[in-house]
Amino acid sequence: MPLTALANGFCFGEGPRWFEGLLWFSDMLGEAVHTVDLAGDLSTLALPGHAPAGLGFRPDGSLLISSTERRQVLRYDGESVTVAADLSDAVPAALGDMVVDAAGRAYVGSQAREGGVIVRVDPDDTYTVVAEHLDFPNGMVVTADGATLIVAESTGRRLSAFTVTSDGALTDRRVFAGDLDGPPDGICLDAGGGVWAAMTLAHQFERITEGGEVTDRIDIGDRVAIACALGGPERRTLFLLSSTDAYPQRLVGTKLSRLDATTVDIPGAGLP
Repeated sequence: MPLTALANGFCFGEGPRWFEGLLWFSDMLGEAVHTVDLAGDLSTLALPGHAPAGLGFRPDGSLLISSTERRQVLRYDGESVTVAADLSDAVPAALGDMVVDAAGRAYVGSQAREGGVIVRVDPDDTYTVVAEHLDFPNGMVVTADGATLIVAESTGRRLSAFTVTSDGALTDRRVFAGDLDGPPDGICLDAGGGVWAAMTLAHQFERITEGGEVTDRIDIGDRVAIACALGGPERRTLFLLSSTDAYPQRLVGTKLSRLDATTVDIPGAGLP
């Protein structure tokens, strides 16, 4: 698939989300959230003192942002940034990715290599640990019917699925796809039930179906795949964030991350 370069000059891109005609993504080490349109025009929300990662939009249009090291979920209402929830007492490690469902419940991962958890932050900003014993929970999606949450377990090299109950609990944990080609990072879901996953150490993005079949691969050479999202017209634009190293701490002070885009046949589905 041919790739079109959309943006560069940022440090470590994470958590891409398509919302109201723009791609939003975090610059974890640049302490900012960026937006970019399909013409490549970039704007920036500065977040000094925070290392943002996961993003998600509530039904009212407010943006939730995970502040990794502070272990907080921030809210941006279009004018100001406030702390929605401080998860410090509930999580064993820094925060990572998140997904927000149609009811406005945010599922946020805490990225312990073993013993990671997912915390649900409800619309009233109360929170509950809803999944435990995960191996570095990373990218997450919720299916279009709201009934299933899929999470990438990076050190486990698998995608795991949960049933989402009516009250937002996660039950019936099972393996969606195991023994992957590399540690999965950010993911997104399409209308065919396939999960596009950033396979960091494999230097490619893969479309994976339930059971583990890889139907498509996008090779990015010596770059490291970090995260992806489906958006744009008809949700058929696949946005790809990549970097030069899988370990953010090695990239402090650099601006080597890149955002590319390509067109796929199967449109996006579910959330994000």
